[in-house]
Amino acid sequence: MNATKNTFSIKSIFNDFKEITKAGLAISVLFSSIAGYLLGVNDAHPFKWSVLLVLMIGGYCMVGASNAFNQVIEKDIDSLMDRTKNRPVPSGRMSPKMALLVASLLTIIGISLLYTINAKSAMFAAISIFLYTSVYTPLKTVTSLSVFVGAFPGAIPFMLGWVAATGEFGIEAGTLFLIQFFWQFPHFWSIGWFLYEDYEKAGIFMLPTGKKDRKTALQIILYTVWLIIASLLPCLGFTGQLFITPIAAVLVFLLGLWMLFYAVRLYQLRTAKAARTLMLVSVSYISLLQIVFIVDKFLR
Repeated sequence: MNATKNTFSIKSIFNDFKEITKAGLAISVLFSSIAGYLLGVNDAHPFKWSVLLVLMIGGYCMVGASNAFNQVIEKDIDSLMDRTKNRPVPSGRMSPKMALLVASLLTIIGISLLYTINAKSAMFAAISIFLYTSVYTPLKTVTSLSVFVGAFPGAIPFMLGWVAATGEFGIEAGTLFLIQFFWQFPHFWSIGWFLYEDYEKAGIFMLPTGKKDRKTALQIILYTVWLIIASLLPCLGFTGQLFITPIAAVLVFLLGLWMLFYAVRLYQLRTAKAARTLMLVSVSYISLLQIVFIVDKFLR
């Protein structure tokens, strides 16, 4: 009985750790960092498994720390929403002090590990955690501009991989940042749309107009267009060592049209189902785009 109880306890602790760090989200963000790293390696900065491993662990700690701090700050808000009320802190399975300790340890470990790669990687990780927890999170209940602020830390992981590989922040890393920056808006506004009623319970402002209306849907379309343009910049020859071939550019453009189709569909239907579909398409879009960039680099 004791062995069973201990096993259950360990499993519960592990599950709570996954929830407090939002493991699914953290892993998807981590994929962006890995993609950026693979795009950054070259003859001058060769691929190293040790660096990639440290980047993965440090990157997970960085994202996990941000999510854990967020859940400590928003424990009362989370208890009001159906999708968050069963998280470890609002449900009472984990005390705020314990969650804060976990977040602090993850911050120290993550930044320390990334510093062993290079100082710039650690700096961008620290900026990401600070912006997410100290600026974006408090603004969520104040203004819809929180999405704009949150887009900055959200766009860092793709860029962080390049910086980890090269130790440099230039036009290449800036372009990767720009792509993921514009991607944030249609992605999070679609989430804000289909979860509108749940967010409303907690007084969280996500949509740019505050409503599920044509103006919000139009802004989603416009930012999707900006995303497509940013994603095609590497084929124009202005982005230094980051470039894609014409074939890859066509694939990226087709991916952009695919996402734009569902953005326009949301404008036409303005339903929760259409918004959820756009959100799923946006997740697929950014992953497929990164895969196209990587495959194109290593096949050309």
